[in-house]
Amino acid sequence: MPKKTCIIRLYGMTGTGKTLEHVEADHAEREIREIAERMQSARTKGDLGIIVTHEVQKYSLFDLQIIGGKLNTEIERLPPSYRDAIRPCFREQLFGKHHLLLAMYRSRAFERLTTPIHDRERFDEFCGMVPNGTFAWDDSSERNPYFRNPKNRLFYYLIAAFTMFVMEEPGHPVGMPFPGGFKVEQRGRDYYCLIRDKEKEIFYSICNFCPALQSEEPGTGEHLS
Repeated sequence: MPKKTCIIRLYGMTGTGKTLEHVEADHAEREIREIAERMQSARTKGDLGIIVTHEVQKYSLFDLQIIGGKLNTEIERLPPSYRDAIRPCFREQLFGKHHLLLAMYRSRAFERLTTPIHDRERFDEFCGMVPNGTFAWDDSSERNPYFRNPKNRLFYYLIAAFTMFVMEEPGHPVGMPFPGGFKVEQRGRDYYCLIRDKEKEIFYSICNFCPALQSEEPGTGEHLS
């Protein structure tokens, strides 16, 4: 069972014999499971867009600042040359798509988007992964307690659901660089990624549910300049 870590650590005992920390974790897990079930109930892309928007709107400006701070912290840990190349891609992946999601909702675009969700089996598997995946990340070494919040990790999956199953775009944006000098690329209407099928052992990786196709030929990737 993955370790569950809460933003608030309270060490009193409750009437159930559990610490308040464990009660908070159990509540968060139930809530996230219910959110995943609501997403899975969507029949069309528009339905999913509306459901994801309703969940994303619950994030305050402070929550978004924490998520952005966590993202910047992770980027700063990367080698300088790679860090500079990947920074705008990570920001687009989360906050660029967050902006697009809200813009489409406000323009009522989702109400007109009646196309069924493509690849229903893959979508159902994604929704089934989200609850356990949210708690699988090991952030116990984080010094900032606000970074140790499953709500932050859920945001990542909510945006990924919109990107991959409403927009039918790769979870990582076109142009996202990877070690070795290759990028996520678009050829016509199809997307290709060199690591698409290389994350299977990490069950909570969004790569396992990405609409991009696996690029097998090293020479077909676009090299970083």
